[in-house]
Amino acid sequence: MTEPLVVVKSFCAAWPRLDLDELIGYFTDDAVYHNIPVDRVVGRDNIRATIAGFTAGVDKVEFDVLQAVAEGGIALTERVDRFYSSGRVISLPVMGIFEVSGALIAARRDYL
Repeated sequence: MTEPLVVVKSFCAAWPRLDLDELIGYFTDDAVYHNIPVDRVVGRDNIRATIAGFTAGVDKVEFDVLQAVAEGGIALTERVDRFYSSGRVISLPVMGIFEVSGALIAARRDYL
């Protein structure tokens, strides 16, 4: 079994490439993604559509992981997520909770 923190840090490091196939590959088929306060979505196809929606028109994304801890199958991250578009940067402080099963993310909740 892959350590949850390894999976989550790898997932966060993948964001600058904005490769939807790569990002979706980190999730289980029936994963839950809840970007609070937006409604949660279930399943890879819905997660893909959600990520595609909020990255449309974005040139680059960076997840700056400030703190990360894990216990059992749960990993927590304190991050600053940065979205770059047309010379503008949106920085969002985020607390993320990831439930990892094997080497895949089964649930992700981000509090902005």
